[in-house]
Amino acid sequence: MRGRFQQEIKLMRSHFCGLVDEALIGQTITLCGWADVARNMGGVVFIDLRDHEGIVQVVAEPADLPGNDEALAVAATIGYEDALRITGKVRARHSVNDKIKTGRVEVLAEKIEVLNKAEPLPFHHHENPGEDIRLKYRYLDLRSPEMQRKMRTRTKLVSALRAWLDARGFQDIETPILTKATPEGARDFLVPARMHPGEFYALPQSPQLFKQILMMAGFDRYYQIARCFRDEALRADRQLEFTQLDMEFAWVDERDVQDTVEEMIRHVFREVIQVELDEPFPRMTWAEAMRRYGSDKPDLRIALELVDVAEQVKDSGFAVFTGPANEADGRVAALRIPGGASLSRKQIDEYSAHAAKHGAKGLAYIKIADSGEITSPIQKFFDDAAFAALLKHVGAGNGDIVFFGAGKYSTVSDFMGAVRLKAGKDFGLVEDAWKPLWVTDFPMFEWDEEAGRFVALHHPFTAPAVDSIDELRAHAATAVSRGYDMVLNGNEIGGGSIRIHRPQMQAAVFELLGIDAKEQQAKFGFLLDALKYGAPPHGGIAFGIDRIAALMAGTESIRDVIAFPKTTSAQCLMTDAPSPIDDAQLAEVHVAVRNEPGA
Repeated sequence: MRGRFQQEIKLMRSHFCGLVDEALIGQTITLCGWADVARNMGGVVFIDLRDHEGIVQVVAEPADLPGNDEALAVAATIGYEDALRITGKVRARHSVNDKIKTGRVEVLAEKIEVLNKAEPLPFHHHENPGEDIRLKYRYLDLRSPEMQRKMRTRTKLVSALRAWLDARGFQDIETPILTKATPEGARDFLVPARMHPGEFYALPQSPQLFKQILMMAGFDRYYQIARCFRDEALRADRQLEFTQLDMEFAWVDERDVQDTVEEMIRHVFREVIQVELDEPFPRMTWAEAMRRYGSDKPDLRIALELVDVAEQVKDSGFAVFTGPANEADGRVAALRIPGGASLSRKQIDEYSAHAAKHGAKGLAYIKIADSGEITSPIQKFFDDAAFAALLKHVGAGNGDIVFFGAGKYSTVSDFMGAVRLKAGKDFGLVEDAWKPLWVTDFPMFEWDEEAGRFVALHHPFTAPAVDSIDELRAHAATAVSRGYDMVLNGNEIGGGSIRIHRPQMQAAVFELLGIDAKEQQAKFGFLLDALKYGAPPHGGIAFGIDRIAALMAGTESIRDVIAFPKTTSAQCLMTDAPSPIDDAQLAEVHVAVRNEPGA
């Protein structure tokens, strides 16, 4: 494909730098690119010429060939990142460079044109200037071979997904970007409606309701590479605007959706990075994932697991343990780390601080030296038999350390899960492998203490596992949904569910979420109406393109696979967005800015 492209569309060049090979030896070619390195050896100049395909060595040297002396004179003036057009003859290299794919050939320059001289740059690709500088000069950062590789991986991913879906009858349908604000989920980005004073559009957090209505409209199988927007705090795996593969199916149950998209994900990993994922993916309920790993997106590359020890500590003299151990919503969990006895007191304190960031009030421990000597601030609260039984239950032996967390079940799960991940990385216990997983049977709701009401764990359109509205109302706190997530190496890469397809059940779920009948009609009347007219059972899933691309490219931050990302402070350093708007433009959209007190 690349060879055909370069023949059909030559433009200013005849070939790409990174595709020059031994088949071209003896031919005269024209290349365009940037000077990655220019080395003047005193009479001979070597230029590493770079484009999006890679690097090739260009040599300017004195010779009897017409133009060579002029080319040498120009070459002597070349600086880093100068934009060049070079014509020359391909020849075999005297010293082979196996580190680059063009390393067996070079181009003897006959003509060198400086198309644009670069001023001194704020940083070089061979340096590590820090992310703020990279993002401010993103156009320079993106030129680097590594960023070109990462962005190309993303392109291959999207192309492979589209090809797979198109071949199976999925319809690519665009849904609105300007839509209606809803009261659930993350904060909306609001857009003032100039032609409707005092009213606003919202940018979509996802195409959720539109894709459900497409199923009611008879389209059967839909997909979209959708741009989504959420006004929420940023992390390494989260941006204000992001891209997802959005999918929906009519006349399906959970396994229909899961089996189809599992096949798709296996295909694209094989196609894009030549990785074979498990077949089938293992499956685990949400409750089991939280119990064993303290996370609803467990990284199965780390073999460490949490162990519940409430029974072993409930009668101890340690009140920090006995309280949660005897409470229905309490938990006391242990994590054994093989070889962990090597941790110093300072390092143990670092683990406690890490746990505190995730909600822990403290982190107890038992350290067993290789000699068998025990160091523990909690040993004194147990008699010898109870302490021995505790160590046996968690499987602790010489050379190990065991960390303990106690408190509310969800809180303990969160911070002990975080300790597990830290220990896995610190002790080199992360297997070099790809570990996919389906997490299923999520809770339908979780209780929001601050709001004093239930909130949807996935979203309010997820179907409950029970068909009875009365049963759902009676057991809302423990109700299970028909939601499911695909997890890969500790990352949630896709989330979906079977949707509610009956208006009565949807209205009941809204009621449980504190959305009364009036608000239901104001916010979701169009959905409730659509559900009345023979809506089919339907379900779907959305995959995070940014997260999958980052995994495939081998980077921990999705910012590395997004051309123009925001910083963690929600800014674009290159364009200086967001920025103030003048009063005249604000007046056009009937908006006034209210200054905060003290601002």
